[in-house]
Amino acid sequence: MNVLIVESRAELAGIWRNALIREGADVWVATGGAEAVALLEDVTFDVIVLEVVLEEGSALAIADLASYRQPECKVVFVTNTTFFSDGTIFNYVSNAAAFLPSTTAPDDLAKLVEHHGTPRRPL
Repeated sequence: MNVLIVESRAELAGIWRNALIREGADVWVATGGAEAVALLEDVTFDVIVLEVVLEEGSALAIADLASYRQPECKVVFVTNTTFFSDGTIFNYVSNAAAFLPSTTAPDDLAKLVEHHGTPRRPL
């Protein structure tokens, strides 16, 4: 499973990265929009862990680009703000799979990412 973390705070991204690696994921980290866009052009991702409020770039633009370039890719949004706390992000972002506080335990985040990044088997 290929996972892209887009988080301005490198220390937090590193904590999430380590949790995802323990779950067997291959993980890339971008601290801003330009890095994320470059990675989306070169690597196919199963899941993106995306901070809603980035210091550089737009999370919604990154999610939109991912839905266009990699339509199977799911986005797990994380934030430490109240933006979209009412769930409206699911109305605006077609590939949104989850919306979590950035204080979610890293192992719980990793399990959720694994759930959304694992292909579904037909019944």
